[in-house]
Amino acid sequence: MKNQVGKKSGLKKLLPLLFTFGVGIVLWFLPMPVGMNEQGWHVLAIFIATIVGIIARPLPMGGVAILSIGVLSLTGTLTIEQGLSGFGLPTVWLVVAAFFIARAFVITHLGTRIAYYFVRTFGKSALGLSYSLIFSEMILAPAIPSTAARSGGIMFPIINGLSRALNSKPHDISARDMGAFLILTSFHGCMIVSAMFLTAMAGNPVVAKLAMNEGVEITWGSWALGALVPGICSLIVIPLVIYGVSTPRMKSVPDARHFADSKLGELGKMKKKEYILLVVFVALIVFWIFGRFIGIDTVTTALLGLSVLLLTNVLNWQDVIEEKGAWETLIWFSTLLTLAGYLNTYGVIGYFSEFVVGHISGMDWVWALLLLGLIYFYSHYLFASNTAHIGAMYGAMLAVAIGLGAPGFLAAIFLGYLSNLFGSLTHYGASPAPVLFGAGYVGVKEWWKVGALVSAVNLIIWVLIGGAWWKFLGYW
Repeated sequence: MKNQVGKKSGLKKLLPLLFTFGVGIVLWFLPMPVGMNEQGWHVLAIFIATIVGIIARPLPMGGVAILSIGVLSLTGTLTIEQGLSGFGLPTVWLVVAAFFIARAFVITHLGTRIAYYFVRTFGKSALGLSYSLIFSEMILAPAIPSTAARSGGIMFPIINGLSRALNSKPHDISARDMGAFLILTSFHGCMIVSAMFLTAMAGNPVVAKLAMNEGVEITWGSWALGALVPGICSLIVIPLVIYGVSTPRMKSVPDARHFADSKLGELGKMKKKEYILLVVFVALIVFWIFGRFIGIDTVTTALLGLSVLLLTNVLNWQDVIEEKGAWETLIWFSTLLTLAGYLNTYGVIGYFSEFVVGHISGMDWVWALLLLGLIYFYSHYLFASNTAHIGAMYGAMLAVAIGLGAPGFLAAIFLGYLSNLFGSLTHYGASPAPVLFGAGYVGVKEWWKVGALVSAVNLIIWVLIGGAWWKFLGYW
């Protein structure tokens, strides 16, 4: 009997592994498009096979990533130094630091304490909690351009504490009670909020600079005004959409105020470690907001905050070692960043952009802009960073749109908003995604399914409602 179970289990792992390798091998030996760089084509084959492996799960994601790096080096597609280059990227370490800081909130119970205050104030419904979290982030967004710091470092510990306080635990069936819903709504809310302010995402100033190269000036005010109506519509609608497809089992918290008060009573007065963590947390927010004015970047801020927590014994090194989610995320996210980066380095993204340009010349500017927007948006499946995607494709797409007769400001700001919204597609496409996904409340398939649906709804809102609003403002 045990033998049969073992054979079935082995077969269950073998088939996804064969499928993953099969996809990579087929792509590798397919006729390469004329003008494509051979090395870039091979990186693309391994990238797609890696994504298939992450979905099919012949191994855990970290294992698939290690396998990917090994294949990159074995085939000579990249040197081992190049294959491991993603591990040194600042974004990766900001994400990892966010995991450790979140762990401190769990260990000290400060996250639970804050969560009970949220429950007491907004806890009558799951939707009420989700809206309160999203609009809390919107207040922080104009001053914190790092989405990983804002969503992963600030909002995630609160969501994690809140979910655990309501007995909704990661890697458990209870994740569907509340945690999965709050994680999804917070993440997609972060992408929308990032689109609403020029200073809410690190890539937005790059958009403004590239637009200026085409003679289009985008100011902080014109960006925010243009995003106001479609942004608020999305923030209201998207949690309802997610509520419909990923409905929390705990739709409300009966007698929320009494429940929260009793739990706060059980926690008792704040302890010394909670006070230290609270001070560090506030300091992190302050330096994430103002650090750029004094030359301290977001990653340095996060690492200094983590260092203080270690020095004061709020966290010990064993706590850091045992945060498995951080180490697994370090491996798979670094690998995907490496692959995505070399797709650009070896010309795959440039080839793709030129191909698009060559096939839409002569089209009416309205349809051309919409088509460019769709291609720009959904090509984000090939990227592990909003900013990298902007750098690779935004300028080319904008130049083509203007060349086809689209109003410069409309094209620039429309593509700029999409440069944030497309981060919602995958669990690796924006810097807070690995933190929120890595927490273990939502599986890959559900994340991608919700991401695809949210992307469609966002596009409808920003094209139709946004288009009418921009017409009213005189943007076109």
